[in-house]
Amino acid sequence: MRTVAEHQAVVAALFGPPVPVRLPVPEALGRATLADVDAPLSLPGFDNSAMDGFAVLAADLASAGPDSPVTLPVAADIPAGRTDTLTLAPGTAHRIMTGAPLPAGADAVVPVELTDAVIGPVAAAETVTFTAPVESGKHIRRAGSDIGRGARALPAGTVIGAPQVGLLAALGIVEVTVARPLRVEVLSTGSELVEPGNPLQHGQIYESNGAMLTAAAIEAGALGRHVHFVPDDTGDFLARLDEVAGEADLIITSGGVSAGAFEVVKDALSATGSVEFVKVAMQPGMPQGCGHHVASAGSDGTAGPTVPIITLPGNPVSALVSFEVFIRPALRTATGLPPHRPRVTARLGADIRSPQGKRQFLRGVLRTDEGGSGVVVDPIGPPASHHLRFLAEADALIDVPTETDGLAAGSPVDVLVLR
Repeated sequence: MRTVAEHQAVVAALFGPPVPVRLPVPEALGRATLADVDAPLSLPGFDNSAMDGFAVLAADLASAGPDSPVTLPVAADIPAGRTDTLTLAPGTAHRIMTGAPLPAGADAVVPVELTDAVIGPVAAAETVTFTAPVESGKHIRRAGSDIGRGARALPAGTVIGAPQVGLLAALGIVEVTVARPLRVEVLSTGSELVEPGNPLQHGQIYESNGAMLTAAAIEAGALGRHVHFVPDDTGDFLARLDEVAGEADLIITSGGVSAGAFEVVKDALSATGSVEFVKVAMQPGMPQGCGHHVASAGSDGTAGPTVPIITLPGNPVSALVSFEVFIRPALRTATGLPPHRPRVTARLGADIRSPQGKRQFLRGVLRTDEGGSGVVVDPIGPPASHHLRFLAEADALIDVPTETDGLAAGSPVDVLVLR
């Protein structure tokens, strides 16, 4: 059998390095920058007021106090957005709003609350009285105090979220170089599958793997598309692969890879020699396959596209755990995103058994112990790979080493955090 680590390396080798693409900033949300982004201008771009109040020369208020108020004439009003250049004459004040440019000659702003003035819809007073001095530089946002022109705004490898979009927009940046998202086509196989919303006959089940794996691909940062399942017919299966090959960076299939009869994926792709089917020493998810699908030549004789393909087992828990262990890290690496989910060390909340010689991934739920001193993970559900309900409840996978056949409650375990 192949080890988990060995198969992870084989799957990772299917992907090339991240491909750079220029995207409008809003469309880059969730993508990773592939180059440093430098600030084309300073933020703020000019000295401005941090408060609604009055721009003054601090020296003019040096003697101000409750018993010795200083009254200055209000020489100008400066709302945010005013674009002409003003100069404050000594012995005067300018009424100024938050974010408005500081007039030349002013070196402080006094908040309106510390004066006798009222800033609002009422008529503005011609003078303003101060009853306390103010420090030079008070309530002023200096040009470049957030970021200076030419400074690094975002380093390469930054995942763009709402704060990064805000910074890029504030810098006037319209486009950014990020890793191109990969297009993932997901196919499920099985003649027993029925699309949800249609009635079931005896022996049929609703198709869930395709929707689940497509969602997993999208959550991982890909452009996932669910191609409706195909019956257990090798011709139909290969034809469907050819249909999607030209639009895909990766094809994921589920089902049809075990050792029984009617294993359509294994039967169809084994003959090509470009897909390898193996057993991996893990539970769940032992039967695996990966390689490339070479689409049939076009009607004009041109070669068909070649696309990476990963074939997962059909049991739903096996399929999603396999995605988590093998595909998600490789997929995210290929798009410049952090590949690994967080891992923590937790104490088992109950005894577990594990098949020796296989690396087991058990579903679990994390909690803080009653004393609040540590993290506990409670195994949930039996290990069988059809128990989808427990997978939906789980927020963690307990990574049980290959050489272990059981662990007692309280034992430390490595846990993959899913949410």
